[in-house]
Amino acid sequence: MAGKSDAFEYNFLLMVFNGTGISSICSSVGTTDLWIGLHTADPGDAGSTASEGGYAQYTRVATDRSTASNGWEVTSGTSSAKASASPVGNIDLPQNTSTSTGTFTHFTVNPSSDSAGSAMLYGGTISPSINFSQNVTPRITTSSSITED
Repeated sequence: MAGKSDAFEYNFLLMVFNGTGISSICSSVGTTDLWIGLHTADPGDAGSTASEGGYAQYTRVATDRSTASNGWEVTSGTSSAKASASPVGNIDLPQNTSTSTGTFTHFTVNPSSDSAGSAMLYGGTISPSINFSQNVTPRITTSSSITED
């Protein structure tokens, strides 16, 4: 079975979420932002955007590729704990001022705000899911995490 070492999983998450180069394979890490998207259904490995959003004011939200208050905390993985990345602060999406209602069940992490032109980097289930309705601000909390392995 192929896989990544615990050390590489940690270094990879540092590169993606904190913009830290991995000296042995890359010194340049590109953009300074990651864009968070919410979906009402699983976007799948293809990163489908068909279920992204759900109300008129919805847009992806930028987060810093750093450990700043709008960035990410990355924890190291070991054989008993998996490397993971969690938001340093809550990630609030635009408030829904329309009468649209629904439930966000999945998230994506993207390299761009452009849903038509960017490939998903990560995607997964939100637990608990996020209900949206009029005057609700959807929020991903600091207890959410993206885990390798």
